[in-house]
Amino acid sequence: MPGLSRRGLFGACFACGSAHLGLQATPVQAQGQPRWSPPAAAQRCPSRWGPNDRRGSMNLLTPERMRNAASMIREGRKVEIGHMLAQDMPFFGTRRFDVHLKQQFMNPQANRRGSNEEVVIGEIAQVGTQFDGFPHQTIGDETYNCVNVPSISSRGGFTEMGIETVGTIMARGVLMDVAGLKGVQTLPDDYEITPEDLQQALARQRVELREGDAMIINTGWGHLWGRDNARYVRTCPGIGVAAAEWLIARNPLLMGADNWPVECAPSKTMPDASLPVHQIALVVNGVHLLENMNLAELVASGRSEFCFVMQPLRMRGFTGSTVAPAAMW
Repeated sequence: MPGLSRRGLFGACFACGSAHLGLQATPVQAQGQPRWSPPAAAQRCPSRWGPNDRRGSMNLLTPERMRNAASMIREGRKVEIGHMLAQDMPFFGTRRFDVHLKQQFMNPQANRRGSNEEVVIGEIAQVGTQFDGFPHQTIGDETYNCVNVPSISSRGGFTEMGIETVGTIMARGVLMDVAGLKGVQTLPDDYEITPEDLQQALARQRVELREGDAMIINTGWGHLWGRDNARYVRTCPGIGVAAAEWLIARNPLLMGADNWPVECAPSKTMPDASLPVHQIALVVNGVHLLENMNLAELVASGRSEFCFVMQPLRMRGFTGSTVAPAAMW
């Protein structure tokens, strides 16, 4: 299929079945339950931006799009859409965030200047509201654009595609309130969002997606943050593979949600796959994921489009970054 980009292939009509790259036809598929397998390297590489590209969807962050996003700030309104880092937030597996206060040190000079500091023991890349970089996920031992992970690994982090390469993001943000569409505060624990859900949410909110948008989904799962952490990390509603590919076909700058993996976990349509949307987005298409967003205030505002601003920490060679994104208008 010469001339068609990898992203275009993955964004094709989901009903195309076995013709859809990466999907393998099975009896289950005929019942509307497609089965996905990671495509071979020759099918997913090079990326649409060439074999040497390391920025993926960040190539869409053009000066014109940043100027257009900035022009959306007219009222001077700002809503924080990230959670506060704290020791009582949900954690996954062995991840941790321990804060130890270094009690006041009194300097010896006559003006008695005291100093307080803290020591943090834990992860900074993959805790709280977090932004996933490409080396965070792989297909086998390859990450985005078929880069061999051992070849870019060092004792101090990754030598390519570390989160420090992303930089400040300013783009048009679009919120798709699927929980609101369904008339609930929080979607059911195992609800898998479909392309139809996203289209209906956009129609209900009278907003459209554009190339280079920060595409953000409200599931309502964020209401459990700090209130029922055990349930929060056990499972969650989110986009399915079909919805992910529908969004990717629209060339997002990033995809975000108020749950921990953006996607439905575990996958309902592909229960034998481990977080397939992570591979589809980060590894195959070079689209970053933004997880654990705090969308309650933004949803309450009724705002569907806004200027999205975020700055990942400049940490050399890291797989991601805790972030504090904001919506402005």
